[in-house]
Amino acid sequence: MTDPLPPYAIGSVDKAMLVLLLIRERGEVRVTDVSDELGVARSTAHRLLLTLAHRGFVAQDRVSRAYRAGRVVVEIGLSAVGGLDVRRKARRHMERLAAELRETVNLIVLEGTGSRFIDGVEGDRPLRVTSRTGTLLPAHSTSGGKALLAELPDDEVLALFADGLTRVTDHTITDVDALRDELRRVRDLGYAVNHEESAAGLDAVAVCVRDHLDRALAALAVSLPHQRMTEENLHTMLPPLRATAEAISQDL
Repeated sequence: MTDPLPPYAIGSVDKAMLVLLLIRERGEVRVTDVSDELGVARSTAHRLLLTLAHRGFVAQDRVSRAYRAGRVVVEIGLSAVGGLDVRRKARRHMERLAAELRETVNLIVLEGTGSRFIDGVEGDRPLRVTSRTGTLLPAHSTSGGKALLAELPDDEVLALFADGLTRVTDHTITDVDALRDELRRVRDLGYAVNHEESAAGLDAVAVCVRDHLDRALAALAVSLPHQRMTEENLHTMLPPLRATAEAISQDL
């Protein structure tokens, strides 16, 4: 990080890029790490991190207060490779889960305020949910989107939806306080549900797929007709869903 800058370089931009490179190297950083590594005052390091966090390039852990790669960095990475790596590694696991549960399994990533369905395997039941691969839906209306939004601090979620929450169905959450409460439940439970919030007659349950640093890269969701989403069925599906997400994480 001591290479001389070319004459056309903008110093503040370079320092911001160095912060991201430092996070790539260490996984997470604190203000003192940035201050020491870049040779700047702690107040400057703090402002750099706050600016990157404001734009979603870094996110602060709620417990450790350290900074890690934010949703925008993950989105850029996924866009650059088209989500191919996580899709490739997840595919065989998704096929096994769909065969076991006989329900449709989807892989979802955050894309701005939306949830992008990047792959899907349909169940074999006569009455089933069709694959939504390629579809972009409001993140707050899908189980996978809510699972991924719950990984973000509340203030970052509020900033994302500063213009309000889009109504998709009569069951979609459209109140910001209600969404905040819902995401807290997701964090407590470790999974998210969608009860006809993205389409009438469709329910889903989702958990996160994580990397080796425990960061959520995608969400794995099981989608099924509303009438089959009983409390008993939900708790039957959760163990294999979680095990499959863990298996994908191990492959990643």
